Amino acid sequence: MPAICMGIKMTILYTLIIVITVLMILYLLAIMPRLGNRKARLDFLGVYYAHRGLHNNESKAPENSLAAFKKAVEAGYGIEMDVQLTKDKVPVVFHDFTLKRICGKEGKVCDYTFQELKEFKLCGSEERIPAFEQVLKLVGGKVPLIVELKVEWTDISVCPLADEMLRNYKGLYCIESFNPLALFWYRRHHSDVVRGQLSDGFLKSGEFKGILYVFLQNLMLNWITKPDFIAYNHRYADVCARKICRSLYKNMAVAWTIKSQQELEKARNKFDIFIFDSFIPDGK
Repeated sequence: MPAICMGIKMTILYTLIIVITVLMILYLLAIMPRLGNRKARLDFLGVYYAHRGLHNNESKAPENSLAAFKKAVEAGYGIEMDVQLTKDKVPVVFHDFTLKRICGKEGKVCDYTFQELKEFKLCGSEERIPAFEQVLKLVGGKVPLIVELKVEWTDISVCPLADEMLRNYKGLYCIESFNPLALFWYRRHHSDVVRGQLSDGFLKSGEFKGILYVFLQNLMLNWITKPDFIAYNHRYADVCARKICRSLYKNMAVAWTIKSQQELEKARNKFDIFIFDSFIPDGK
């Protein structure tokens, strides 16, 4: 009888080991980013990226304004910016889906035409919401761009419209998005473009809104989107999936958003590219 019990216990143990091993393999496959295209990523290294331009919302150069982008170009910084669509499908550069914080107006960007949006001032300055086309013309390839595609739910129409403009752009750029649908669109339609998955410590920061956020925090949709880089909130650099992507898969790691020299120094060994805001980094 004891021998039979021991045999059952060993069978259960071996089964558990097999199940755990299979689950670990499936997990590693799920978070596996794109392993090729590494040479294209190298061009983005060696420069700091100004978050929404070199801006100050209490100055004449607020976030995502032409003035802020001009300052970044003049200082030699790369630029991170946000692109979404107006009611009449014009790609514009603006971060929030709603207008209240920056323009003091009700409604969303997609509720207004571009002509209507041009009437609104940014943070009380004389700057207005710029068309994506205007920003590309201003930068003119002088510094590299990180273009975040803003997709609130499932409407990914910003992807082909922004891509059409970027195909004619002569400068260095990559795209990123929190929404995996945007990355999947690029994987299918313009796969040679360097693309990045944005993520955050949603569960740790109290922003959990459903099971999808578990997948997003832990990068478990990488097998679908195959990102070239992971852009992660630097405060949650120790999330296991992010660390595995960088250490095991040698995926490029982007830190957002660094807001002091102290934060920058702390993040240096954990990330490869740094998006900064509210201070000027030492060195380049």
